[in-house]
Amino acid sequence: MAEKPHHNRDPATEADIEAYTLGGARRHDGPVHLAEYDVTWPELFALEEARISKAIGDAALSVEHVGSTAVPGLAAKPIIDMLLEVADSSDEPSYVTPLESRGYELRIREPAWWEHRVLKGSETDVNLHVFSVGCPEVARMLRFRDRLRANPTDRKYYEAKKRELAMREWKYIQNYADAKTGVIDEILTRCEGGSD
Repeated sequence: MAEKPHHNRDPATEADIEAYTLGGARRHDGPVHLAEYDVTWPELFALEEARISKAIGDAALSVEHVGSTAVPGLAAKPIIDMLLEVADSSDEPSYVTPLESRGYELRIREPAWWEHRVLKGSETDVNLHVFSVGCPEVARMLRFRDRLRANPTDRKYYEAKKRELAMREWKYIQNYADAKTGVIDEILTRCEGGSD
């Protein structure tokens, strides 16, 4: 019996990263580069959104700009994080094959975590996160993005924490991402509690 998907993902071990990264894990071995906010990031998102829509048509139930590059004024790794909702993210032929024909490459397959998939773009440095429609992680990602867009205090707090973490040496980028989970959860808890 397959493991059921779940929200709370423990920090990834090296074995986890190796298991879900197609073609093997790619080591980082250093600090993380954060770029100042770039006004071209939304334009890059729009170009990639059009490419995705052209490739998979109605299979793209929604395409959103997420992550730090989607928040004006926020420093970020200069990689456009995108969120694609499809009917069933485990049905890879319905979207992976046409996206691969447009230069995307499937890099991550996490069946045990909401059937999450990540594809990398070829023309723009993109992380395309794919989930099934209705997946709670989709709402969580959008709620966090919208909170940072609307709340300058949380945006500055999050950026300060990111800068502090980015200076450390990270074996894998996933380790850096996992290290941010606590501050993300803290901000979302304030948001859900109605605290401004």
